[in-house]
Amino acid sequence: MSRIYLSPPDVGTMERELVTAAIDSNWVAPIGPDLNAFEADLAEASDRKFAVGLSSGTAGLHLCLHGMGIGAGQRVAVSTFTFAASANAIAYTGAEPVFIDSEPDSWNIDPELLDQAIVDGKRTGKPISAVLAVDLYGQCCDYDRVTEVCARHDVLFISDAAESLGARYKGRRSGSAGHAAVFSFNGNKIITTSSGGMVVTDDGAFAQRVRFLATQAREPVAHYEHVEIGFNYRLSNILAAFGRGQIAGLANKVALRQAINLRYRELLAGLPLTFAPIPAWSEPNFWLSCVVFDEGSGVIPETVRVALEAHDIESRPLWKPMHQQPVFKGASSVVNGVSDSLFERGLCLPSGSALTESDQERICELIRVAVSG
Repeated sequence: MSRIYLSPPDVGTMERELVTAAIDSNWVAPIGPDLNAFEADLAEASDRKFAVGLSSGTAGLHLCLHGMGIGAGQRVAVSTFTFAASANAIAYTGAEPVFIDSEPDSWNIDPELLDQAIVDGKRTGKPISAVLAVDLYGQCCDYDRVTEVCARHDVLFISDAAESLGARYKGRRSGSAGHAAVFSFNGNKIITTSSGGMVVTDDGAFAQRVRFLATQAREPVAHYEHVEIGFNYRLSNILAAFGRGQIAGLANKVALRQAINLRYRELLAGLPLTFAPIPAWSEPNFWLSCVVFDEGSGVIPETVRVALEAHDIESRPLWKPMHQQPVFKGASSVVNGVSDSLFERGLCLPSGSALTESDQERICELIRVAVSG
């Protein structure tokens, strides 16, 4: 029996056809018609005017911060309950992260704590210059409230939408908030280019700035002229061709993952656990189905994870908060205990859009056995 992965790629025939066509046309260099088309697809999918394809979502976060002038001596507020890339991108610029805890209603950044952190920063002479708010596990953060806080304090807002392509907030598409937003096409995301990312924005000048920095900051002259440091961060045309095939099936992948989430809720009913909450304003893409075992139930998530692993089934703890990570020891944080509790009691379940009903039933039976002890 083959291994069940947490969120494996779901690839169809269109991807092969588009990649083959790109190879046959000899458009294998970084820039080409498939990259232009994929960028247009992502701009449309995020209700944006411009998009820039990059080598990774992390590269996108780095370039957004760098392109907005964030650097050494500045502070950036960021969700603490997230993957390390969100915080690492801040460190790349030389700026200091300030970790903000989650609100219990969505697990995303708490706007009230964010406001508190910005106010405290002004009061102590350590102002926050930008906010990097994460859309967690396929669910948008509270765009309106984060936008209001940032606007009131005149702070830049960058949306880390790496996990939320295809989700919606009050009917608006994921990635539509902030001065810019960043998507990831890592192999485990809802759509993939094997590796890759995208910056989307309504600011044409900023899009051009990101594109310039991503191509080694080469000046537009015949010879190679550079007046500032650039980066080699552009997405290749071949990977963009693959991405075009993937995004064509985005709506179907979202629907399949939603069905998987609903089936988990049915099959695990009665166990001492709850699923990630979905606020009234949210339409997640259900990238991962996540559960939290009830406090006081005696269930240890690691026991369940190990039981699944014994049957070659991958699951994963919820994100370990950045304020707990040794690499960021000593960094500032504003915490309320929500992310600490989620990490201690939570587990991500296999959620790939190609997961079969029979495999999901087997997963749930193993969970029931592990929970019952």
